Amino acid sequence: MSQQQAYPSDLTDAEWERLAPLIPPAKPGGRPRTVEMRAVLNGVRYVLRGGIPWRMMPRDLPPWETVYAYFRRWQRDGTWEDLNATLRRAVRVAAGRQPEPSAGSLDSQSVKTTERGGPRGYDAGKKVNGRKRHILVDTLGLLLLVVVHAASVQDRDGAKLVLEAAAPTCPRLRKIWADGGYAGQLIAWVAALANWVLEIVKRSDDARGFVVLPKRWMVERTFGWLGRYRRLSKDYEALTEVSEAMIYAAMCQLMLRRLARKQAS
Repeated sequence: MSQQQAYPSDLTDAEWERLAPLIPPAKPGGRPRTVEMRAVLNGVRYVLRGGIPWRMMPRDLPPWETVYAYFRRWQRDGTWEDLNATLRRAVRVAAGRQPEPSAGSLDSQSVKTTERGGPRGYDAGKKVNGRKRHILVDTLGLLLLVVVHAASVQDRDGAKLVLEAAAPTCPRLRKIWADGGYAGQLIAWVAALANWVLEIVKRSDDARGFVVLPKRWMVERTFGWLGRYRRLSKDYEALTEVSEAMIYAAMCQLMLRRLARKQAS
């Protein structure tokens, strides 16, 4: 049934048509599900785009406790990661690519945290006290995996967390591009881990000002996309796993919009 969008962040009919079959069914037994899942997801998207606390959710959306409970349940059982993976494959196929990528790009982004607590540290290079978002993306800039950790963790050590988790889930991956911060022993470690090639793309010593680096711009563009979501302007979450779920949810929103536009064209 068609629904009017109350907020710009609401799911369109085309987006919901694509997403509805992917929603986990209600658990058997107990009280039947009465909440409308489209409205629950609209609540999650409102928080993501608006950057508001859960308790400030508008009253014409489901109660914030209900929306938050579903968000956390899906974080714990891996639903957000599964949705990201399914939608990523659909976007790749729609773009004429193989469902799974053979190449990707790796980088981290340091962001400030708030008084909520949880793991944090000081990134001396970026002069940021907070956390790092370490992401691996495909050549379209679509998220393969994210790990959030204290900003004090060195890039080479953070990369190991990402790549160890990615190894079982990226069967076609062969090459990964990264910047000079990942040079050194990590190259041999990556080859031993999964027989991947870690290629370092360095900035020329003669370059002045902003320079687009081949292959490296893909992951920078992804960070730019994430910057559209105010909830991600800082790391507002107490738990790093919740921070990761927020990023997966944001990427799902981005990919749903892309698929809906492709379908309409």
